[in-house]
Amino acid sequence: MHGSPHIVSDVMTRDVATVERRTAFKDVVRLMQDRKVSAVPVVDRGDKVLGIVSEADLLPKEEFRDSDPDRYTQLRRLSDLAKAGSLTAEELMTSPALTARADATLAQAAREMARARVKRLPVVDTDGRLEGIVSRADLLKVFLRDDEDIAEQIRREVVSYLFFPPESSVLVEVRDGVATLAGRVRDTSPVPVAARLVRAVEGVVDVEFALDGPDRSSV
Repeated sequence: MHGSPHIVSDVMTRDVATVERRTAFKDVVRLMQDRKVSAVPVVDRGDKVLGIVSEADLLPKEEFRDSDPDRYTQLRRLSDLAKAGSLTAEELMTSPALTARADATLAQAAREMARARVKRLPVVDTDGRLEGIVSRADLLKVFLRDDEDIAEQIRREVVSYLFFPPESSVLVEVRDGVATLAGRVRDTSPVPVAARLVRAVEGVVDVEFALDGPDRSSV
């Protein structure tokens, strides 16, 4: 794919393992093992997302299998204890599930995951029907962009707008995601703005500047 994946639909997984409300506990576990996933959306017959079951929802059954929790634990872990007795996906699932739209930016999806402390988001359309799923690992794909691809975007979207030739001459090099802008510029005041814009380019790990102001000796 040429260029940067700007939105969720560029990186999401479209072939999603799902379960229905009445899917049995063991079948949920089996599906997760077979598909090598850590969570599955729960959908109705119209593919609308009702909730999501993760490994964290399954573990209480094992954790409390042979224990008799004291009253303090019962009060503090009420939700987990309920899930320990669950038999179906509907009883296990976290509902409503946090979701993302396919046209959301990767930054928006990342902020939502961080805010809610979740590892993935089902991707739904305007009617709540499942279109895919996006994970933390998917969002990190932007850092696999080719260095020269990143450099070309910086030249096109940052340098050409802030540092105009012939008064300014800026070279852009990107190595392992670290962008370096070097050369001579007519005015150094746009540098802080350039730094923010370069860091906003997907795939950029950091930005460094080696820019000099105008050569006064030639004036």
